[in-house]
Amino acid sequence: MSDLSAQRLGCADFHRTLKTDRRSFLKAGLLGATGLSLSQLLRIEAQAGPASNTKDKSVIILWMRGGPSHIDMWDPKPEAPVEYRGEFGTMNTNVPGIQLTDMLPMSAKIMDKWSIVRSLYHHDAGHSTGDQICFTGYNSGPNADQNIHPSCGSIVAEQLGHQNRELPAYVMIPKLLPGADSAYLGVAYKPFETLNDPAVPGPFNVPNFAMPDGVTLERFGDRRGLLDGFDRLRREVDARGQIRAVDKFQEQAWGILSSPAARKAFDLDAEPQALRERYGFMPAFDPGASNRCGAPAWSQRILMARRLVEAGVRLVTVDVRWWDTHVKGFDSLRRGFLPRWDQAYTALIEDLEQRGLMDNVLVVAWGEFGRTPRVNNDAGRDHYPNVFSAALAGGPIKGGRVLGESDAKGAFPKSNPKTPQDVLATIYRHLGVDTEKQYLNSAGRPITVLPSGMPLLELS
Repeated sequence: MSDLSAQRLGCADFHRTLKTDRRSFLKAGLLGATGLSLSQLLRIEAQAGPASNTKDKSVIILWMRGGPSHIDMWDPKPEAPVEYRGEFGTMNTNVPGIQLTDMLPMSAKIMDKWSIVRSLYHHDAGHSTGDQICFTGYNSGPNADQNIHPSCGSIVAEQLGHQNRELPAYVMIPKLLPGADSAYLGVAYKPFETLNDPAVPGPFNVPNFAMPDGVTLERFGDRRGLLDGFDRLRREVDARGQIRAVDKFQEQAWGILSSPAARKAFDLDAEPQALRERYGFMPAFDPGASNRCGAPAWSQRILMARRLVEAGVRLVTVDVRWWDTHVKGFDSLRRGFLPRWDQAYTALIEDLEQRGLMDNVLVVAWGEFGRTPRVNNDAGRDHYPNVFSAALAGGPIKGGRVLGESDAKGAFPKSNPKTPQDVLATIYRHLGVDTEKQYLNSAGRPITVLPSGMPLLELS
C-alpha cells in the first residue's frame, strides 16, 4: 500500500488495515474483478467498523421462532395470484410507497420510525439449524439444538460484560433457545434466563434472585468468602482451566444476585398498569385457540426487555413464538399473532422513543426464515429460507425505509440480497463488538466472531 493511499484513508484507517485478517487480503486479491481500488476497499471496510460511543448501546432481538410469513406481514404481494398473495389485503403506511398487510394498521401508522429488509436469505429450512445461522452466523453442528459456535449474545457478553458488573450483559426471556448458547466460550457467557415468564398473569419474579429460607445476603457473603479460600488449592491444580471458568461464572452470578440495580431492572410489576395494557396482556385461556394463537402471549416479555436495556443490559433476546403456521395459518395470524404483534411492537417503539432511548437501542425483529410463497393445501405456508424479511428500528437505523426487494411472488431476492450475517454485523457494529476477534473452539482451532457479512449501512 502506498503512502498516498494511507494519507487518503487517514492514520486511524491506515493502522486498522495493518490488523486486517487473511479474509480481507483475499478480498484484495479479487480487486480486478470488482473494479475497486485497494484504497476504496479499505475505506469501505473502515466505514463498516464499530460505531463510536458504544458504551451505552443495547440491542433487543425479538425472535419470532417458527418463521413469520413475510408475504403476510412486511412484504405483501397484492398483484400476485391469490394462491401466492393469500387471504389478507394491503394497506398504505404513513411513508409513501411502503405498504404492509392490512393486519398491521398500528405498525403502518408509525412506519416512519422503523424499516424493513425484504431480501434476506439463507440455505437451511430447519427450525434449529436456521436458528444457529441467525444467532451465530455459522452453520449448525450435528445436533442442531446445541451450539458449536457461540451466539451473538454470548459474544457480546464476552467482549462487553466487564463494563457493568451489576447487570448481566446477555439476557434470555424466558428460557434458552436453540442457537442462543455460549458454545466454546463456556458457561460464563451463557445467557441469564428469567425462567419465569413475564407473560403469565400475576406477580413476576426471577427465581435466580431467590435466597433459601433463612439465608440473607450477609450470611451468603460470609459463606462465599470461606468457599473462596477453600477453593484456592483446587484452582491451582486445575490444568484445563475449567474451574476458573466456573469461578468466573460464580463471580458474575454473585454480582448480579447482590445487585439492587439488577433486582430493580427485573421488577416488571413496577411498570404502570396503563403501560402494561398498552403492550398487551395474555388473552383469556381458550383451549380451542391456544395452539393456533400461540398462547401464552409474549407482549409482557417485550416490555421486560425494554426495562432491561434501559437499565444497561447490552443484549436481550425475547422468545416471540410460535410462528410455524403450516395449518390454518391465516386463521392463526388473523386471530392471534398479527393483532398481538402489531400492538406490542408499536408499543415498544413508542415507549423507547418517549424515553429518549431510540438512538441507543437497536431493535431487530425476525425469525429463522420466512414461509413458502405459495399457500399449501391446509391454508398455511411452509418453511422457506430462500427469501424472508426482518424489521429493524432504533440505534443506527433510520425509519421509513425498505432495503432490498423480493420478486413478484415473494420467492427469491430480486435486488440487493442480504444474509443473516449482515444483520449480525449490524448488531455488532452498533454495540462496538470486534468481529475480527478470534476464539479457540473445542478443538483448539481459532474461529472468527463472524465468517462474513457487512453492516446494513443503507439503513443508516
